[in-house]
Amino acid sequence: MAIADLLEKLPDLEHSMRSIEAVVDVESKKNQIHDLEKQAAAPDLWDDQENAQQVTSKLSRLQSEVERVEKLRGRLEDVQVLIELASEEADEEAASEASKEVTALSKEIDALEVRTLLNGEYDERDALVTIRSEAGGVDAADFASMLLRMYQRWAERNGYSVEVYDISYAEEAGIKSATFAVKAPYAYGTLGVEQGTHRLVRISPFDNQARRQTSFAGVDVLPVVEETDHIDIPEQDIRIDVFRSSGPGGQSVNTTDSAVRITHLPTGIVVSCQNEKSQIQNRAAAMRVLQARLLERARQEREAEMAALKGDGGNSWGSQMRSYVTHPYQMVKDHRTNYETGNTDAVFDGEIDEFIEAGIRWRRQQENA
Repeated sequence: MAIADLLEKLPDLEHSMRSIEAVVDVESKKNQIHDLEKQAAAPDLWDDQENAQQVTSKLSRLQSEVERVEKLRGRLEDVQVLIELASEEADEEAASEASKEVTALSKEIDALEVRTLLNGEYDERDALVTIRSEAGGVDAADFASMLLRMYQRWAERNGYSVEVYDISYAEEAGIKSATFAVKAPYAYGTLGVEQGTHRLVRISPFDNQARRQTSFAGVDVLPVVEETDHIDIPEQDIRIDVFRSSGPGGQSVNTTDSAVRITHLPTGIVVSCQNEKSQIQNRAAAMRVLQARLLERARQEREAEMAALKGDGGNSWGSQMRSYVTHPYQMVKDHRTNYETGNTDAVFDGEIDEFIEAGIRWRRQQENA
């Protein structure tokens, strides 16, 4: 990038940075951090473990957010000085270094700008993701397992923790369903745009005649429930069944009936967890999943009521939001944003940040509209 191009790029970066700082409101965040640090230093903090976890978690998140903004501001000021130096002294080495930093800064500022769009009621929370195989038989089950790996690789690339609650394996290959939590700040706001029906078109590895097969998998994303949500589930409203955990091909992986299935009788919602060794742990995890689904159900009901009052005909959130094609050409395309790439292998290996960022911007446009 030539020095003249770098000088033209700087005002755009500065404008974006100022917008981010205005939305984040660093000074307000610092005041919150100061208050939380006082709470965290209290000698009796851990007498109430749930409150202590909330305080320390929020403190860590705010500190990370402020640090990220301040580091980008510092880097932007440093690169401005470097560009001026390169311009005054016609220093090609400094210009090359500045060009690399401007490219890196542009990407990071864009990503942070997208983060500022996450201001929904539950956007800051961890995400609870469920993947289900749909139409397409064994290919759909295999596709569901490919999506599971894709999201796990995406989380790994970003340094996010993943906790798998339940996997139901298909008989021949792949999975019928899987439920897992992604534990990271704004995980729900980020992954929420992945909700919907995903479609795969490929030459089926399970077809003796090597015919092209279209299969589908569904992705649901919920916010993880917190103590402040007060989701009350009376004991008489649930039925709890226990069964033996199993792995691929029906192989027993547990010699005790530790897996738990909970049915919420008023709604018919069924959740299960079998990945912990203890029945008590599986029950607790299954209850968290059930609470998250009831929380989301209540949110959807509120939105439906508001839409009815507004005379809104509904939105197109859902059906076939993204296609993955490996034959007769290579392409992954999001049908809402029209963002696409020809590198299907990279996408299935977890490189989906561009799809997610485009989806978040699209969602904000829909909300504004």
